Amino acid sequence: MRDIAIVAFTQLPNQRRHTDREEVELVQPVVAEALEQAGLNKSQIGFTCSGSSDYLLGRPFSFVSALDSVAPWPPINESHVEMDGAWALYEAWVRLQHGDVDTALVYAYGKSSLGSLRDVLSQQLDPYYTAPLWPDAISLAALQARAVLDAGWASERDFAEVASRNRAQGRQNPNAHQVGDYAVDSLMSEPYLVEPLRKHDCPPISDGAACVILATAERARELVKRPAIIRGIDHRVEPHFLGMRDLTESPSARIAGERAGATKGKLDIAELHAPFAHQELILKRALGLGEDVKLNPSGGALCANPMMVAGLTRLGEAANHILRGDAGRVLAHATSGPCLQQNLVAVMEAE
Repeated sequence: MRDIAIVAFTQLPNQRRHTDREEVELVQPVVAEALEQAGLNKSQIGFTCSGSSDYLLGRPFSFVSALDSVAPWPPINESHVEMDGAWALYEAWVRLQHGDVDTALVYAYGKSSLGSLRDVLSQQLDPYYTAPLWPDAISLAALQARAVLDAGWASERDFAEVASRNRAQGRQNPNAHQVGDYAVDSLMSEPYLVEPLRKHDCPPISDGAACVILATAERARELVKRPAIIRGIDHRVEPHFLGMRDLTESPSARIAGERAGATKGKLDIAELHAPFAHQELILKRALGLGEDVKLNPSGGALCANPMMVAGLTRLGEAANHILRGDAGRVLAHATSGPCLQQNLVAVMEAE
């Protein structure tokens, strides 16, 4: 296996609505900035992969339009996943293992503000038994949160403490937009949005875009002083039908973490893609993260949650800590699907 590293990461400042940008205008600035950060031009990129969903924009093949942002002429070696960009990064990582290219560019974009996101997400459910009932995304998350409370290992105050910490940490992140200092007691006094979840337990609706550049370890050392070497990366999926899962646990995250090597050394930081507060608690247990691991210094998805981008952002934010010299070993996690159905884990280290 070839060692692969993240050498650059950029993101557009997340907003509730980017009313003045189409998909190309979302992506082009982050691609240009990432290339500049890595000291590359587009002709030096061996493979390009993107993550997005046409459902968000409400028109087919929007990802083809977005390709204009990377100026694909002459023709380039390119692919797309109808998922979060974290899975596009995984495809690029696999592509680099082929041995004939040494750099890859990954981008993702999402405009969650164009429709009713909680209803759009119901289209990813089991089409025979669950989707016809139209359960929205927040109601499904509330179902999972209720299962956690009934299991007895977490409380609504625990949920509020997660939200309070993440939104306070998000104040240091200029790309987050739902941030601030909130006292836990004050949060607990708020009304329910969908019981037992309050508004602060849920992610904001965000528009955004992000870009990551990968390189083989040899090429990465030529490009940056301190590449974030991906020591392990894995993703797993759980059954589509919610009734077949124990929603209080995340075995797919646990297995992905084990295969990525999460427990093989001390972790300094973990960036977890937990759109709902109780999901951070589930992931922390599944991945065996101790109290000495700093969680979501960026503020995480509770501060900015652009669909199809937030998972890739967790990988980029975690890598940035190594690129800047703030950490030596980090974990990044991305999720997709209802109630943590699919989970990807990557462990990155400095050399």
